Amino acid sequence: MTQSNIFIGKVAKKIIDLGLTAPAILMLEAHKPMAFLGSQLLLIAQPTLDILLPPNLIHNTASLLSNPDQLEELITTLEKNN
Repeated sequence: MTQSNIFIGKVAKKIIDLGLTAPAILMLEAHKPMAFLGSQLLLIAQPTLDILLPPNLIHNTASLLSNPDQLEELITTLEKNN
């Protein structure tokens, strides 16, 4: 398993544990065209966010949003567990 697959699994598990599967799928599908822009904004804000959040979280989230295949994998994982 690659690092991105592990991160996708962790994100999916957290969403499922919180009971937010349906809203998360809806939001991910609705904002899929804007995901790359969101990833770039995260990278711009990373120096500030690193103070508050673990650096790997920001980097992994930006990578997830910038890669349409990984984003689709997250959605598929959530749909399987819905």
